[in-house]
Amino acid sequence: MKNILVIGSTGQIGSELTMELRKRYGNDHVIAGYIPGCEPKGELKESGPAEIVDVTSKENIQNCVVKYQIDTIYNLAALLSVVAEAKPLLAWKIGIDGLFNVLEVAKDQKCAVFTPSSIGSFGPATPADNTPQDTVQRPLTMYGVTKVTTELLSDYYFNKYGVDTRAVRFPGIISNVTAPGGGTTDYAVDIYYAAVKGERFVCPIPQGTYMDMMYMPDALNACVKLMEAPADKLIHRNAFNIAAMSFEPEMIYQAIKKRIPTFEMEYQVDPLKEKIANSWPNSLCDKAAREEWGWAPQYDLESMTDDMLKVLGEKLKRGQL
Repeated sequence: MKNILVIGSTGQIGSELTMELRKRYGNDHVIAGYIPGCEPKGELKESGPAEIVDVTSKENIQNCVVKYQIDTIYNLAALLSVVAEAKPLLAWKIGIDGLFNVLEVAKDQKCAVFTPSSIGSFGPATPADNTPQDTVQRPLTMYGVTKVTTELLSDYYFNKYGVDTRAVRFPGIISNVTAPGGGTTDYAVDIYYAAVKGERFVCPIPQGTYMDMMYMPDALNACVKLMEAPADKLIHRNAFNIAAMSFEPEMIYQAIKKRIPTFEMEYQVDPLKEKIANSWPNSLCDKAAREEWGWAPQYDLESMTDDMLKVLGEKLKRGQL
């Protein structure tokens, strides 16, 4: 039976991934690692064990790993793109210095490690359409710099020390559970909240700006499926392109408007988000992930829109939005 530590368990992905892992492996086998001020709440707190795990402290990580006999670490500690631009030193400290600590502990304690990368690891020199698995990566943002370094460092620990490191390059993640936390693709979450509340949506991304996106259930499945894949089938490891859908703001607006005809949207472009979005690919080629570990998304824009509006609408009725 696996014993799993999720570092960053109260974040946008971590909070839902922790619950998904508990469903699959049992509540007591999945530890929710958090930092003071970001304590687990509700079901996340009540369903299983939780420990303070600060990614910037190797000793802190190691104590938790030893205490619970951890064999798999999901390291989700990071600052998202817009926040990282405002706090580049902190982004490096958490994303890279923190990863060094995780990998050192994993090397000593024989743990597998998942540390996600992102479409942000690419830059304007990268082919924008059907971006290859192996291609140039010259990002313009600190977020992107940390993600490229994450990939290289994880590969280094695998090749030099045999640490079982694995990763995916996440596109924008759309969730009906956890609010966005400062990412360039957050508009694709915010727009659904505005729609169910009957509000006019102000879009910070220019019309015609395509980016890869993914619904959270597919993202969670990708994390687990990759970590469960036979090691001898993996060629790339850090990190696999994964894709589900690519759209620009007008497409998601029209998908919602088909279901809520009164919904309205206007554009007020945020220059920083525009610059970041324009440096990222329009769409990714995920052939390697499909061939090496059977990646296959379940949601497209239409099915995701149906589910988002249904779930958020029910939350609104219960007074939870």
